[in-house]
Amino acid sequence: MNNTAKLIRFTYAALLVLALLAPMLGLYPVFVMKLLCFAIFACAFNLLLGFTGLLSFGHAAFFGSAAYITGWLIKSQNLTPELGLLAGMAGAGLIGLVVGLVAIRRQGIYFAMITLAIAQMVYFVCLQAPFTGGEDGLQGVPRGALFGLLSLESDTAMYYLVVAVFLACFLGISRIVRSPFGQVLKMIRENEPRAISLGYQVDRYKLLAFVLSAALAGLAGSLKTLIMGFATLSDAHWTMSGEVILMTLLGGVGTLFGPVFGAGIVISLQDLLADKVGSWVTVIIGVIFVLCVLAFRKGVVGELQAYLERRRRAATTPDA
Repeated sequence: MNNTAKLIRFTYAALLVLALLAPMLGLYPVFVMKLLCFAIFACAFNLLLGFTGLLSFGHAAFFGSAAYITGWLIKSQNLTPELGLLAGMAGAGLIGLVVGLVAIRRQGIYFAMITLAIAQMVYFVCLQAPFTGGEDGLQGVPRGALFGLLSLESDTAMYYLVVAVFLACFLGISRIVRSPFGQVLKMIRENEPRAISLGYQVDRYKLLAFVLSAALAGLAGSLKTLIMGFATLSDAHWTMSGEVILMTLLGGVGTLFGPVFGAGIVISLQDLLADKVGSWVTVIIGVIFVLCVLAFRKGVVGELQAYLERRRRAATTPDA
């Protein structure tokens, strides 16, 4: 194992310890839970953009629809939280399948515009459907008890559930991108005509990646509803799709930890600046994004990984 790999593993271990000890260190659990939800959302989007090369402008549809499905089932149908989460994830995956079947044969801007158009249709449904609460949103969603046994009303209990789900998602995505399936996705991203010439059914691989990304985005939306106790139209609005794109690009497209870092930066800035500058927080985040794109073309984590790789190569290359 080279020094770079050791450093990455040490960093992951340190972050895991920090996450487990966060409530004891005085960090506000609800803030960290919200950050982890959006980290899952960004990782799900990165699976599609960073490893498959498909830019979707409609991922808010999966995040928002799952948020409403989970909230309604838990509040009105008295489902337990784990069933609500699974139902929201399944619902988002089903919507992703429908959207993918329509959009997956298109590329570039046409694919992006189709996903955006369908996402706006989902937003309209969330606005008009009788069970969503319209502009007021779905309020008062109880957390309930996990498996009917463990109450999640305590922020601490809810926090450790969110950490466990985040770890499962992060490790699952890591396993996917390192699997043979993930290698085919990378080949499609780099050279789709070559993948076709080698006999791979490219559309099926892209569709499966799209559905997986949609389902994981739905899981993030479901968790967010469970944590905050409400689902609102902003969860399904097109600006939410813009935010997840920003998080992914800021951290580093095609890196495992980049979207997590990007989500942390965006959510932290929103939390710190919202009360001080109001709506100007969007402008400030936009300026920071532009500066980071100019200074870090591969994203912050992407540039750091590239720097460490250059150092590793320089250390292993014998002097002339």
